Order: sequence, then C-alpha cells, then structure tokens
Amino acid sequence: MTINSAQLQKGLSLAAFLKDFGTKEQCEAAFIKTRWPATLICSCCSHMAVPEFRRQERCHCKCGACRHQTILRAGTRMGRGQLPLTK
Repeated sequence: MTINSAQLQKGLSLAAFLKDFGTKEQCEAAFIKTRWPATLICSCCSHMAVPEFRRQERCHCKCGACRHQTILRAGTRMGRGQLPLTK
C-alpha cells in the first residue's frame, strides 16, 4: 500500500493545535495578531482602533477617532460565515 503524501505533512500535532487554538478567546487573539500584526488600524480613517466590546458573542472594534465600528472578521474570507472561530 502506498503512503499518501498528505499523511506526511509537517505541522502541529492535534494536542499542540488544541493548546494554541482550543478556546474562542485563543482563536480571537490569534486572528487579531494575524490580521493586525502591530496595532489595530481603522479601515475608514487609518487611526488605531481597539477592541472595546462584545455583541452577540462577537468581538467588535471601535475607532477612537471616527467612531467607526467593525467586526473582527469583516473584510476577510470568514466575514459572512456563521461558524465560530473554533470550527
């Protein structure tokens, strides 16, 4: 029987993956770090925005300068998805 090359991919083990991304808070922190590596930037006025509140179990960001609000996943491939980040 031949070995499938997909079985030999290097990466995280399941235990290591669950340790890093097992909870919703860990997934949100990794998503923020990936999307905005240095600081959160407002898409309207390019000022810094910080996560301020939660609504319907979602993390919302609000710009301190122009008061523009956005959802963490807005403008990404996961923007319209209804699945939680842990899925």
